[in-house]
Amino acid sequence: MAERESMQYDVVIVGAGPAGLAAAIRLKQLAARSRKEVSVCVLEKGSEVGAHILSGAVIDPRALNELVPDWQRQNAPLNAPVTGDRFLFLVEGASYRVPDFMLPGCFKNHGMVVVSLGNVCRWLAQQAEGLGVEIFAGFAAAEVLYDGSGAVRGVATGDMGIGRDGKPTASHQPGMELHARYTFFAEGCRGHLGKRLQARYNLRAGADPQVYGIGLKELWEIRPERHQQGLVVHTAGWPLAADTYGGSFLYHLENNQVSIGFVVGLAYTNPYLSPYEEFQRYKTHPAIRPFLEGGKRLAYGARAIAAGGLQSLPRLVFPGGCLIGDDAGFLNASRIKGSHAAMKSGMLAAEAAFEAIAAGRSGDELAAYPEAFRSSWLHDELHRARNFKPWMSKGLVLGTLMVGVDQVVFGGRAPWTLHHAHPDHETLKLRSDAEPIAYPKPDGVITFDRLSSVFISNTNHAEDQPCHLTLKDAAVPIKVNLERYDAPEQRYCPAGVYEIVRDAGGGDPRLQINAQNCVHCKTCDIKDPTQNIEWVTPEGGGGPNYPNM
Repeated sequence: MAERESMQYDVVIVGAGPAGLAAAIRLKQLAARSRKEVSVCVLEKGSEVGAHILSGAVIDPRALNELVPDWQRQNAPLNAPVTGDRFLFLVEGASYRVPDFMLPGCFKNHGMVVVSLGNVCRWLAQQAEGLGVEIFAGFAAAEVLYDGSGAVRGVATGDMGIGRDGKPTASHQPGMELHARYTFFAEGCRGHLGKRLQARYNLRAGADPQVYGIGLKELWEIRPERHQQGLVVHTAGWPLAADTYGGSFLYHLENNQVSIGFVVGLAYTNPYLSPYEEFQRYKTHPAIRPFLEGGKRLAYGARAIAAGGLQSLPRLVFPGGCLIGDDAGFLNASRIKGSHAAMKSGMLAAEAAFEAIAAGRSGDELAAYPEAFRSSWLHDELHRARNFKPWMSKGLVLGTLMVGVDQVVFGGRAPWTLHHAHPDHETLKLRSDAEPIAYPKPDGVITFDRLSSVFISNTNHAEDQPCHLTLKDAAVPIKVNLERYDAPEQRYCPAGVYEIVRDAGGGDPRLQINAQNCVHCKTCDIKDPTQNIEWVTPEGGGGPNYPNM
């Protein structure tokens, strides 16, 4: 097998999302101002920048204002400022709008912009490349590289042309080693390298368990008379039970398009719950369905969301690198926003790394990054939001009441901090203690099945490659998951990847993994009750190819 080639940079960044691209831009800006040379490389596992980006999104431009103050003159794709805000409580067949004066400030979106985050990232990539950043799309970082002292010294991309049997094929190309003085991990939520780094360096010591949601989204083109550019609609309640955390969004973009989506907290307890089916059911509500009738569904996708907040953040730095963006978990769950937080974290890390490089340092801990975070507006924002998710985990009624007290009465500065007690994989009830849920069949007009949804996510993986959804123990899916929980992976996966198949007589069950359907949401890696499933990167360029998401 051919040996890997290597390249040397000052900083290597894994992931071309808002955090990684903001970090790259800030590094090059600082270098230009100081008239120094700093080499920066960004690796992106998607086939192009934006291909794996999925978000609502209503973006707070605060971080962008700091990063590229003249973004409007630079034709940034932020073309739909928020013009209206609605928050609805849904019950079956009816809805109740919360008066604006009763909404906490965290639910208000004046001054925000409805965007396609994928298109924002494509624009950020252009800005970065204009400053001299090298971006390699279609290359997945598969391995962390360490030096003799145990410090991170870069990453290696995955080999191309490895067959399903793990052996090189005729088209085999070895991966490349990218060495760096500092490596930033900006893989997004539940990054597989970030997860390994947290374990290796014990970065979660003293932190609460991270808690997650799954966000599902569709892009629709709707009738012009139903469209109101800049309108933002959020809901809570139906179709979820009151003890299940979740809610929805409906954002009106330009060109008669709307982003519609649904979030379910992955601490749910009923193994028969299907986040995908709950999303489809939500669209049939009389407050929502009229927006979609006569429209056309254009795209679909799903991704996990790190929602634990400040008390779930790991230690951010380790020798030779750091975690930024959702690889650490900077989302503000109370505002349902994370893009601005991801960008700010990347900028803070970049400033710390530039200072270290200018001083001739390499491979040490960037202590200035967490110090700068603690004194930043981002820390203040997350501190004020820290009790939102713990309160909402106590149920819709009590949670809503106590969030009102926390945010309105105390302004987010209550003299207490609530904590997350359990990781999401520990919360499922046994099948014997749970009530099965009968979901309606899709109508193919407003509601759809998983396979037709995966089709419009443009998901593609090379057929002849090792499965990127690995099982630590092949017996567990039947002996544990099926027998105790009735195979919940069939329901929590939003892409039909996991399927229990049986022989002609209905016996001999086994788990079939349809890895080619995977949209890289990472939900299986999070929710599997025994943590037996591990998501790793497939061959570079594989996965969804989201347009305008």
